[in-house]
Amino acid sequence: MTHKFDLIVIGAGPGGYVCAIKAAQLGLKVACVEKRETFGGTCLNVGCIPSKALLNSSHKYHDAKTSFHTHGIDVTKISLNLKQMMTHKETVVGDLTKGIAFLFKKNNVTAFKGTATIPSPGSVHLDSGEILTAPAIVIATGSVSATIPGITIDEKTILSSTGALSLTSVPSSMVIVGGGYIGLELGSVWSRLGAAVTVVEFAPGIVPAMDREIATELQRILEKQGLKFKLGHKVETVETTKEGLSLTLKSVATDQLETLSSETLLVSVGRHPCTDGLGLDALGIQRTSRGQIEVTDTFETTVPGIYAIGDVISGPMLAHKAEEEGVALAEHLAGKPIIINHDLIPGVIYTHPEVATVGSTEEALKESGTPYNIGKFSFKANARAHSMGDDSGFVKVLAHKTTDAVLGVHIIGGTAGNLIAEAVAVMTYGGSAEDIGRICHAHPTESEALKEAALMASGLKAIHA
Repeated sequence: MTHKFDLIVIGAGPGGYVCAIKAAQLGLKVACVEKRETFGGTCLNVGCIPSKALLNSSHKYHDAKTSFHTHGIDVTKISLNLKQMMTHKETVVGDLTKGIAFLFKKNNVTAFKGTATIPSPGSVHLDSGEILTAPAIVIATGSVSATIPGITIDEKTILSSTGALSLTSVPSSMVIVGGGYIGLELGSVWSRLGAAVTVVEFAPGIVPAMDREIATELQRILEKQGLKFKLGHKVETVETTKEGLSLTLKSVATDQLETLSSETLLVSVGRHPCTDGLGLDALGIQRTSRGQIEVTDTFETTVPGIYAIGDVISGPMLAHKAEEEGVALAEHLAGKPIIINHDLIPGVIYTHPEVATVGSTEEALKESGTPYNIGKFSFKANARAHSMGDDSGFVKVLAHKTTDAVLGVHIIGGTAGNLIAEAVAVMTYGGSAEDIGRICHAHPTESEALKEAALMASGLKAIHA
């Protein structure tokens, strides 16, 4: 059977389902194809949402064991019910996937389950035999975990992020290959629950693209929490023994080898675009050497009428980046201008404390020769953070030395992921550090730390520093 639409979106992850809904709201007849049994893509099913559920649950458990007594709460015989923790995670995921199905119905998006191929522009074939046609097709198929040659993931002892979200028992030890966002978050989860966690990172520092001062502070805090780090190393071999896994590590600088034993291994070395089986090569859709689909400023591929957004194109592989691209493309297809600023996509690591960043790092400003001022304010001097006993970290504001325009904001603190939104808003509208400093912030809140750091960056003096 053939179905005609104005737009076909392949993939119901954050980019795809948002694009489909926005396009339908703008009057287009839209179909969305998803090969999973549930909507939401990697993010909702085996990524952002389940990991945040486990991060929150494990943090509560860790707090109960280590810090409740400081608040006058005496708890005895604390025990972990991992099965219930996983049940809570699955309940959260289930509720949200059902929510997307509801939104599709509410906005008249026609959903199809199945695997899609694009035999020609304007046509999508499903493995069910159904044929969809539309003048515009959007590829929003997301990404999958990258692997290391010679290491086979079995999701039992050698894990991807998917397997690490569904362990049925707490391993005695876990080695994580990759000191990026995902590795640090999942390392935090299992460390809090009792695993001895070691992070092996090829680069000389964790989260290599992050502002170095922030990354160094994050590593210091995570080490204090019990995580260990082997920086400037790579995994050469992995062997299964009676005791578990035996890993051979090599120093990047000296080529020296050493052996490390662990019950489990988590491979967290990034992600790559998921485009296999769509028929891109036959269509002539060009891709980069990293497998990303090349697109124009309007997200159109090298084949007219076929577009791509999210993890399959260049840029950070973040759900909110995909969502913004989905909205922008839907509006473009409805005849509206594209409004999106890829330079102001915030990044957040949901460890505790959280790390949130937007704009230029100090290293990037030095490299470009941009003159800048720095304003830093510690959460130890913030009344709200101190009263909660959650005062690790600081706010760092980078402002242009001449114009005072905010160039970058980097936060490590308890609720950094929420605090960064103000910085993004101010930078979006070309605001200055003084603008942030002169905005009235409620007291006592952690947001006052951003105000004080901005005052310092603008050349004005902070009150509490």
